[in-house]
Amino acid sequence: MKIVLWLILALSVYAQERIIALSPSINETLYALGAGDQVVANTEYCNYPPEAKNKPKVGGYFSPSLEKILSLNPTTVILQENNAALAEKLTRLGIRTAVIRIDTYPSIRRSILTIGRIVRKEGKAHAIVSELDQKLRALRGIVRNQKILMVFGHNTDLSKSIYVSGQNLYFDDLIKESGNTNALQSRRKGQPVLNLENIIALNPDMIILLAPNTKEQGLTKEALIAPWRHLPINAAKEGKIYVEDQPYSSNPSPRLGLFLEDMRGYMIDAARR
Repeated sequence: MKIVLWLILALSVYAQERIIALSPSINETLYALGAGDQVVANTEYCNYPPEAKNKPKVGGYFSPSLEKILSLNPTTVILQENNAALAEKLTRLGIRTAVIRIDTYPSIRRSILTIGRIVRKEGKAHAIVSELDQKLRALRGIVRNQKILMVFGHNTDLSKSIYVSGQNLYFDDLIKESGNTNALQSRRKGQPVLNLENIIALNPDMIILLAPNTKEQGLTKEALIAPWRHLPINAAKEGKIYVEDQPYSSNPSPRLGLFLEDMRGYMIDAARR
């Protein structure tokens, strides 16, 4: 009898879990783990999967509303390091928080496992991480010793600022694991800004343009590639310029596996040229 009562109590507590996800990556991870029903709110840019759009919004990625969060009576708020100050306030108010780091590939793996423990989906979390690792290994040896440049944004005019991946982001980890190098070797973190002269000096062998939702911007892949075609760099000379226009291209969630598949396709094409 005592065991039955304990099970009923445990299931009751589990059913009452109310989670607020304060970034698209966290939100997508929860849904990928099969815990979307535990999400009671998220932020304005949490639009995948489609049902996530209908969840109450508590503000933007950098400006969540403490008042809205409290009004939803969450049991757990999962957020990234940029909202560490908010996490402290919530903790003082008795709300459990989990601050997740999602920048490098190892930290993405840890985030999935951590969230999996929070929602009691450890098995699913390990399966997702295992699949990501497998897809990452599949990049190895397709092309070798290539200088690869990851460029952010819908750049149709290269005379303006060009944002690229630095060496403290997961894109750099993916490049290294593939047996190649980031064309930008710099101590600058995040998304360093380069100009056209810098790009030419780097002379990348391969360029991947990370431009999610290109069609929604009224652009085509060709329009994004065109400014790069006539540059005196190896990538242009050999036609190794690729546009990654999918919405998951810059989102470090379990959908990173889709980007890894796309990246493998670009490398296979580059190996043929």
